[in-house]
Order: sequence, then C-alpha cells, then structure tokens
Amino acid sequence: MRTVGERLVEGLHARGVEVIFGIPGVHTVQLYRGLSGSPVRHVTARHEQGCAFMADGYARVAGKPGVACVITGPGITNALTAMAQAREDSVPMLVISGVNRRNSLGKGLGLLHELPDQAAMVRALCPSRQIATPEDVGPALDWAFAQMLGGRPGPVHLEVPTDVMPLDCAELAAPVAMPAPPVASADQVAQAARLLNAAGRVVILTGGGMRGQGAAVQALAERLDAPVIQTTNARGQMHGHALTVPASPSLEAVRALMAGADQLIALGTEFGQTDYDMNLAGSLPDTSGMIRVDVCADQLARHPAALAVQADGAGFVAALLAQLVQKSGDGAARAEAARIAARAEVGLLDAKMPPRLAMVEVIRAAMPGALIVGDSTQPIYAGNLYYDHDRPNAWFNAATGYGALGYGPGAAVGAAVAAPGVPVVCLIGDGGLQFSPGELRTAVDERLPITFLVWNNAAFREIADAMRGANTEVIGCDPTPLNLEPFAAACDLPFLSVPQEPEMLDWALRQPCDGPRLIEVRVSD
Repeated sequence: MRTVGERLVEGLHARGVEVIFGIPGVHTVQLYRGLSGSPVRHVTARHEQGCAFMADGYARVAGKPGVACVITGPGITNALTAMAQAREDSVPMLVISGVNRRNSLGKGLGLLHELPDQAAMVRALCPSRQIATPEDVGPALDWAFAQMLGGRPGPVHLEVPTDVMPLDCAELAAPVAMPAPPVASADQVAQAARLLNAAGRVVILTGGGMRGQGAAVQALAERLDAPVIQTTNARGQMHGHALTVPASPSLEAVRALMAGADQLIALGTEFGQTDYDMNLAGSLPDTSGMIRVDVCADQLARHPAALAVQADGAGFVAALLAQLVQKSGDGAARAEAARIAARAEVGLLDAKMPPRLAMVEVIRAAMPGALIVGDSTQPIYAGNLYYDHDRPNAWFNAATGYGALGYGPGAAVGAAVAAPGVPVVCLIGDGGLQFSPGELRTAVDERLPITFLVWNNAAFREIADAMRGANTEVIGCDPTPLNLEPFAAACDLPFLSVPQEPEMLDWALRQPCDGPRLIEVRVSD
C-alpha cells in the first residue's frame, strides 16, 4: 500500500505531468516520497511565487498544465500572485498545497502555517478543492484537470491536510476522459460563413486563446484575404507574413484598420484593457457587428457581438473553411499600411520607444527562434505595442493582465524546461530583478540555456515618467540596483555589460555560452 502523497504523484504522471516545480516542506513530505523513483522530474525553486511562475512559463510553452507544489500558509500565499497572473492570461496551472490537519481547520489553534480558511481564500481567485480522504485522490485530480482543460484555462488549487497525506491509499483508477471543447452548431458556422462571404474587407483579431493554432489562423486569413491583428499573447503566429499585423489594438493605426473593416472576426481574445485600451483612450471602434469565437461563455457575455459562438477556435475555423469562398483583393496592402502606421505611432507616443524596440529586434536577429520571456520593463512595453516575433508561443510577459513584477526569471525557467535546448531570453528591468533574484540560481542548478538580459536604468523609470506626466513629485522610484557583476559571480553566471546600443547588444548575445548567463544593458536615456 502506498500513501496519499505517493498516489498523488502517480496520478499526476498518469495525466501527462512530467515536471513539478516546488519547494519541499514538512507538510508535503509524503508527496516528495512519491517523487522518489518516479519519472516525474522535480525542479526546486527559491521562492513559492517563483515556482508558480515556473509552472506558468512551462504551461505556455508546453501547451499543457504546469504543476507547482507548495506548503500550506506562506507557501500558498506566496504562490497567489503567480496564480493571479495565470488567471488573467488563461494559463492552465495546478497548485498543490498542504493544509493543517482536518480537526484543526478554522479553530485558530496557533498551528504552524495556520490560516483561518485557506480554501476560501484561494477560492476567491480560482477553483479549490480539498482531498479529505484517500478515496478523494483520483476524483480530485480528474476534477482539477477538467477545470483546467474543459473550458477557459486557468489556475486550480488542491489542498491535502497533513493528517491525510500519509494515509494508505489504494491504486488509483485510470484518469477519466477530459471534456471535449465546446463545438459550434452547424447553423452558427453557416451564419458566420454567410457574413464573411458577403464581406469585402474582413479583419481578423486573434488572442491568447489561439495560442498554438497559428496554422488555423493563417489558413483563415489567406482564404479571406484578411489582415490579422495579434494581441500580445498571439504574437509569432504569422511572422513575416504579408497579412500579419503584430501590433496592439490600443494604437490608433490598428483601430483605423478595424474601423475600415466591413466584417470583424475575433478568435480567442478577451478584449482586455492591456491589449485593447492600454492608453485608456476609450475610442475602440464599434465591434458590435463582429463574429466572436471563445471557449468561455462568460467572456462572450462581457463583450457582445452580432454572432457570439462558444467554441474552440481551431475547431471552428476548420469547420468554417469548408464554406468560405476564396477572396482576393487588397488585404496585404491594408496590412502593410497598418504595420507602417503602427510602427510610426509607437515613436510618436514616446520618442524613446523606437530605440527600445530596436533592442528587442536585436535579440530576434542575434538569437533566432529563441523564447523571449518578459517582465514588466520598458523594452517589453514597446514590444507589446509593436513587435513581430519569429516563433509561435515564444513572446509572453507579465505586462498583460495582472502585470506582476518579478515574473520573468521563474517563467523563463519553466519555459526552458518545457523546450529543452531552445535558447531563452529573460528580459527584465533592474527593479523587477530584485523581486525574484533567487530563481537565477535555479537556472544554474538546472543548466538551462537562459540569457538573463537586465535593462538597467537604475530606477522604476516607467513609474517615474508617469508621475512626471501627472505633475507629481517623483517619490519612491529610485531604488538602487544590484551591482550586477558581483551578483552574477555570486550566482556563478558569466557576465557581460554593454551600453544601450544595438550593435553592442548584438555582439554580447552572439558570444558563445554553455548554460545560463547574465547580460546587463546600461540604459542611458
């Protein structure tokens, strides 16, 4: 007979889990017993927030849930920030935590790591369930994976009381089949086809819900001769394609393209403020006549459309293509005009943005096919406005949705674990780095090919600029940065420091390196 903790690991492996990111504690010893001899790999983080960020980065690249294991109390409260980031960006993440013994819960006995009601606290953010008996293990895992994969993805929490974790547990039943994604009705597909066939200037909007479905998006765009506007989490789907518009719908040039369409079709995009109204302009074109496809009924209700379809985007496109006539016209010209105008607008918004964008494009040129995982920092903001990455599912960052500083190092570790051998760039500011410096040691332990690229302007510069823009005295925006050369040495990382010049960054990135490294960009503006 094996324990609940051991069976949990078996159940995770049976559901395709290959990696757990975690920090062991006295409340999770039995789960770690299950890892002994298991094919499931464990990656040790330095902070519970970091290990949940690792699960996030892993999930985005691997295309399946990332799993984090933490202790009760401070472990789960530390992980909550990363869980909130995953919720906002629809990233499937399973967080397994301990909780105090069953007969103590809610009684305020002063136990180690005690919370008044841990599950209720987590449930305010995402689904949470307790494994209260050994018989609950299999059903709880089935429930958790159905929550993550049966509709809009997001974080899910399982807690195991300390007196349940060591109990004997019988062999688990085979996992149940996951729920099929929602499918559009024949009438909905036919109605969408009629609207699109009758239109002369179609524009496609695509978001993170189409992550991994670039082939379907491109097939639809080429059939409709339609420019494709990609939000941040959809970048890289159609790199270099004549119909691609890798620019934020917050830009007036992109909004003009939308306004000039006689039919919009939106696939897997939630119309959130960080993508569609970053500058709080409030002037988004009327989209009420659009065709909107999303797996989440709640999202469809929040932004109405003429035809709202609850369905998996790729499946809907596959059914739709058979009923669409081939169009030819000025789609490529409209896309090119939007790209040119959007790129110019980035410079008009802030003259410092084009040099920052140039630094991002240097990364793409020097390290083609790399994953770029970003924190909230100035070059990332520029890239989110306009940047065409050369690899699908390989441009993502914390500056969407929840916007958590310190996201980059952990998420980069998870991304690197999910794509062995693929170079990863963690683009982070000097301020963000100080939120989670310990995760660089995890990259060293795992010998991951991550370039930690630190944009060092010795300040929270973006916040300082906002204060100046509001005619407010700049306070609290000048924390002293780490002295990065000795910091890199303390982390056993090769180190280079270059000025803010594209040629120098290009040189630094092309230097050979076996494993992780740290490169500092000394910002002059």
